[in-house]
Amino acid sequence: MKRYSYLGAIPVGEAAYHFRVWAPLARNVVLRIMSPAPLTVPLTKGNLGYHECITEGVRPGSLYLYQLDGLKEFPDPSSRSQPHGVHGPSQIIESDFPWEDQAWSSIPIQNYLIYELHVGTFTPEGTFHSALNRLDHLKDLGITAVGLMPVAQFPGDRNWGYDGVYPFAVQNSYGGAINMKRFVNACHLNGIAVILDVVYNHLGPEGNYLGAFGPYFTERYRTPWGPAVNFDGPDSDEVRRFFIENALYWITEFHVDALRIDAVHAIMDFSSRPFLQELSEAVRHRADELNRRVYLIAESSLNDARLVCPQENGGIGLNAQWNDDFHHALHVLLTGEDTGYYRDFGGIEDLARAFRDGYVYSGQYSRYRKRKHGNSSRQVPARRFVVYSQNHDQVGNRANGDRLSLLVSFEALKLAAGVVLLSPFVPLLFMGEEYAEKAPFLYFVSHSDPQLIEEVRRGRKEEFAQFQWREEPPDPQAEETYRRTCLQSDLAQEGIHRTLLAFYRELIRMRKKKEPLRRLSKKSLEAVVYEQSKVLFLRRWTRTEETALIFHFGKTPVSLAIPLAAHTWKKVLDSSESRWAGPGPSSCERLDGGSVFSVSLSPEAFVVYSRRKEE
Repeated sequence: MKRYSYLGAIPVGEAAYHFRVWAPLARNVVLRIMSPAPLTVPLTKGNLGYHECITEGVRPGSLYLYQLDGLKEFPDPSSRSQPHGVHGPSQIIESDFPWEDQAWSSIPIQNYLIYELHVGTFTPEGTFHSALNRLDHLKDLGITAVGLMPVAQFPGDRNWGYDGVYPFAVQNSYGGAINMKRFVNACHLNGIAVILDVVYNHLGPEGNYLGAFGPYFTERYRTPWGPAVNFDGPDSDEVRRFFIENALYWITEFHVDALRIDAVHAIMDFSSRPFLQELSEAVRHRADELNRRVYLIAESSLNDARLVCPQENGGIGLNAQWNDDFHHALHVLLTGEDTGYYRDFGGIEDLARAFRDGYVYSGQYSRYRKRKHGNSSRQVPARRFVVYSQNHDQVGNRANGDRLSLLVSFEALKLAAGVVLLSPFVPLLFMGEEYAEKAPFLYFVSHSDPQLIEEVRRGRKEEFAQFQWREEPPDPQAEETYRRTCLQSDLAQEGIHRTLLAFYRELIRMRKKKEPLRRLSKKSLEAVVYEQSKVLFLRRWTRTEETALIFHFGKTPVSLAIPLAAHTWKKVLDSSESRWAGPGPSSCERLDGGSVFSVSLSPEAFVVYSRRKEE
């Protein structure tokens, strides 16, 4: 297999490895092999601050460290494995794997139906191996893409993953690289793409030794995590190379189909050719080489359409982005919350605008930010937005990590599912939402530094202050906090949990089957607001079929006149039907006659009508 890696320990023969590390701050670097037999090898310093050597007598399983200037020893910044944690030696691993997905070229992003999961809490065992046993559930649900929260090695054995400090090493408590490859391989054999969450805006504080090797960070900018990653200052070319190679590593060596790039608004880069643009070009080139579809999906709070606009039109060229505006507009309608960033949302028109345009805020004044926010996304194709009613941030960054299942009624849970899954955007489900999981998704860590632990506790409390939540957040360091967060997947077989799961299956089946729902387009969509009735009416169409979706967010029954083409409309789904544990259907099975139809809806219900245009 062709090798793409440049950094780290790379095999170059039967029993030889090429070690290369970027350490421009060091005069000399010594490689210390710890096993199978102790060995010390000085590296040769070359151009741009790279040190390298070829060493025989090492093999997969060998442990090693780098000694800088005869003083301290550190793990390899490009380590592929940290079996003894973030402070221990790096380990050489076997990179070859018996892949069985040769026929897999991935699926178009417009066919993604994403299921975001955290490996450590998805199953009681918290490993890739145990997650394999849940693939049948995801396939049966209709999921086409799994979104993995970060897996890069972090301190301890429990963490959300955003404290990772070895971007190339798969977390050892999850099962390491070999078990991640088995998971990806199995996903592909089941027709499921894999998205990996990568963090390029910061590294965690504990075990972060990059600064000892080179100017990976800069004090020119500050982020919530401290000094920013050096993407545009002196020596930033090689910092960029480190992270771009990391992206190509996951795509090439692990067959990952897409990368979700965390918090790109915290990537401080004012260069004329931004890092994200360079990354986009490199990934597109690698995808062409591999003859595969590979996508980059951004998380951003900027509401800047340039992120997902093509480079030839002056954009960055990423393929899609998470749309928090859609979530916030929906969440406020469902819960009535109006603190923190939710204060910017309220009326049903906000959700309608999200359907029509993408962003709700496209340049108007934001009360939360106390300034104008965003630019227009009206011309951005629908396939470039990922939408959701829940995700790890929006659940986990609540004081008690409460899911929608603990905040709203069962009818409202179905309503939220319908809004997301029948939208013209790429939908994302957060693990467990499909059966109304009761376990919270709490923030948890397992640091070893007492001072850092206290800082994390204090920081979480300060973060919640803007929302005026009175609850005391659970201790992030406590193992019990982590245990409470693990899914109780057996719930899916019980009562209303089983009913909701069946409802999700039906929505996904309908999304895939109905032509207007399958087509991701804002151009063939009309959104009409009935503010007094708290109703959003959507009309979606193709050349041969038309679908009407009527979402009611009110707490009391409502009847209203809906303008539709003068044809026969057949009801294809009613969330208030008794088979979905609702109060019973309130709207007609068929609508016949004129161009205005009277429709009745139960509280927090929605109904879908459809017609073939030749009818």
